[in-house]
Amino acid sequence: MARHGRSTDWGFPRWRGYSGGREAAPVRLCDRSGCDDRGDCPAPKSPNSPERWYFCEKHAAEYNSGWNYFEGLSKEEAAARESDERRDAGGYSEAAHYAWAGSGDGSRTRDEMRALDLLGLEPDADFEAVKKAWRSKAKEVHPDVRPGDADAAKAFQALQLAYEVLRAGEERREWKG
Repeated sequence: MARHGRSTDWGFPRWRGYSGGREAAPVRLCDRSGCDDRGDCPAPKSPNSPERWYFCEKHAAEYNSGWNYFEGLSKEEAAARESDERRDAGGYSEAAHYAWAGSGDGSRTRDEMRALDLLGLEPDADFEAVKKAWRSKAKEVHPDVRPGDADAAKAFQALQLAYEVLRAGEERREWKG
C-alpha cells in the first residue's frame, strides 16, 4: 500500500501552492497607440458594428466623451430613434420618484436641463435660485433697457422661455408631490 506524504495545508485547499498556474496569462493591451495599460474596456468601432476597440479605462472614457449615438442620421431619423428608445425605457422613468433628489435623478426633463444651462445654474438648483438668476439676466437684456437691439430681444425671449419651462416643471413636481 502506497503511503502519501503529509500535507502542510491542514485540510484547507486555499493554503496550497499555485502549482497549476505558473504559465503566463494572456493580457490584451489598450488599442490606443503608445499605451501599455491593460485594454479590457470594449468600445464599438462604429454604430451597429460587432467590431470593437479595447481601451484602458482612461482612454475608454476619452473615446466615449466624443461618441455621438446619432451620428450619420438625419434629424428625423434621430428623433424617431430617440422616441423609440424613450418608449422602450419608459418604465424606468416611472420609478424616478423613489430616488434621492438631485442632479441626474431623472426628475428634470431635457428641456429643463437646457433651461438651467441657459441660466448658468447647476442641475440640482432649486426654484428660488432659478428666479434669482432669471431676474438678474433678464435685467441685462430687457427690451426697455436695450431698445432696438435684436440680439438682446432674442436673448430675452430665450430667458423667458427657459423660465416658463422651469416654472411649469416646478408646478408639475409640486402637484405630484
